[in-house]
Amino acid sequence: MPDPEAFPWQPYPELADAERIARARAFADALRTRRSCRAFREDPVPREVIEAALAAAGTAPSGANRQPWHFAVVSSPEAKCAIRIAAEEEERAFYDGRAGSEWLEALWPLGTGADKPYLETAPWLIVVFAQRRGGPDPDDLKQNYYVTESVGLACGLLLATLHEAGVASLVHTPNPMRFLNRVCRRPDHEKPVMVIVAGYPADDATIPAHALEKKSLEQIASWL
Repeated sequence: MPDPEAFPWQPYPELADAERIARARAFADALRTRRSCRAFREDPVPREVIEAALAAAGTAPSGANRQPWHFAVVSSPEAKCAIRIAAEEEERAFYDGRAGSEWLEALWPLGTGADKPYLETAPWLIVVFAQRRGGPDPDDLKQNYYVTESVGLACGLLLATLHEAGVASLVHTPNPMRFLNRVCRRPDHEKPVMVIVAGYPADDATIPAHALEKKSLEQIASWL
């Protein structure tokens, strides 16, 4: 088998260490202000913002560069309503006992419940699907690798880009989620992973105090 084609590495700009540190800290400080929003305005967000965020997500590293993700972008009132109805049905079962007491106790400080009006109010719902099979070529249905990890990386970049653009977001994960395949007309070999709600925060939006509690650097990192 011949060696694969390759191109020279595209170098980063030359920066002094002090500027590298400043840039890294500035970006970390910007992301530190990101919060999950559960109350949105109906005001439209330009489609170009969503497209840029999806383009950023598409640059994420993935297993064997298979790019095992698909983003179904929902804006029609009918589709958003269908998603809300199905999601709230699953959420009622979840909060009525399926979750178990320990899980519900963990959620209590966030003040969440079965009602999800933001699924209709927010201008955009981005439904994220993980592709067990399928590559850049539409006719390629070969197996993908490290799918969960790859999709998670892509979603992180998507959320960071939305935040940079001043667009609030929320990750919603109804369980089970197979109804999203039907609503978004996606094939069975794609697994719905999450719904990313995107829009502008409502004037009365709040942040639970519990959400401000983040582990320190010493708690999340070790140096060997």
